[in-house]
Amino acid sequence: MTFLSLEPIRVLLYLVGICAFVGANAAYLVLAERKGAGRIQRRPGPNEAGWAGWMQPLADGLKLLAKQIMVPPGTDSLLFRLAPLLVMAPPLMCLVTIPFGENVVARDLNLGLLLVFSFGSINVMALMLGGWASRNKYAIISAARVVSQNVAYEIPMLLVVITLLMMTGTMSLQEITAQQAGGFWHWNLFKLWVNPLMPVTFVIFFTCMLAETNRAPFDMAEAESELVAGAFTEYGGMGFGVFFMAEYANIVVGCCLATVLFLGGWQSPIGILSSGAWGLLWFFLKTYALILTVIWIRWTFPRTQFYSLLNLSWKILIPLSLATLLLTGAMMKLPLLWRALS
Repeated sequence: MTFLSLEPIRVLLYLVGICAFVGANAAYLVLAERKGAGRIQRRPGPNEAGWAGWMQPLADGLKLLAKQIMVPPGTDSLLFRLAPLLVMAPPLMCLVTIPFGENVVARDLNLGLLLVFSFGSINVMALMLGGWASRNKYAIISAARVVSQNVAYEIPMLLVVITLLMMTGTMSLQEITAQQAGGFWHWNLFKLWVNPLMPVTFVIFFTCMLAETNRAPFDMAEAESELVAGAFTEYGGMGFGVFFMAEYANIVVGCCLATVLFLGGWQSPIGILSSGAWGLLWFFLKTYALILTVIWIRWTFPRTQFYSLLNLSWKILIPLSLATLLLTGAMMKLPLLWRALS
């Protein structure tokens, strides 16, 4: 009787829904990216499998499933097989605490933001293990790049998050979203009276999100023009497919987090129609607008050099994020100082 109670059923349904959500996004965001790349490059893109190419993800998935998973000789077999599982688990765990609507969240944790960043850091370790276990020189070079890149870009991203924590006073993603009710002028992105540099803070977060998810122009993990396929060089079949799915799952998590932290989450931009299905609609409109921006950036900007990538973080983004942090602290203390002087 306990097993059939409401709570286990609710958790089970959320787990199935999150897995289906991740799978559907991985399949059809690939198609959206290929279609978008075709439009940007003035070519048709996939258009043979089904009407307008809509069956192409299914055909690609069946092809990957039909391929034999090969473990090259000389590799660390256990770590080689474990890396795809490690890279897929973190985005699934992060989505558990993302509030898609007012009452649509698998688990509302008061430390939800901390959970997202804790599990997000495992992604770096998984890519590093996959490259190192392959015993391939291109994969090992890529693994070293991934570690350097993620260490560099986690610092400004965490400084931005600390800035938001100072503003909101909570790590609950549900509470952060609730504080942004009342229209777009209450979204954290537009709270210029708290920090005039909030739009700059959002740009820093979005740039770091691109680097953390290894997306162009920061795709050093899979620099195909110079490192074959990067950390995934020795993977084939569904081993490669899982890495591919994890990349798009991380993009979805990053854009969902940006929506919650800066764009009001499920809150309506006009201050009304934020509950129920309307909240879900607003959340997914904002999230997929960010995802399409990520796709547009990949096919518009060339890949940066590795040293330019690190210089961008250490010399520009970290000082800027520190400046926004200090400015936010000063702006929040100004009213107290004014009352003390008066």
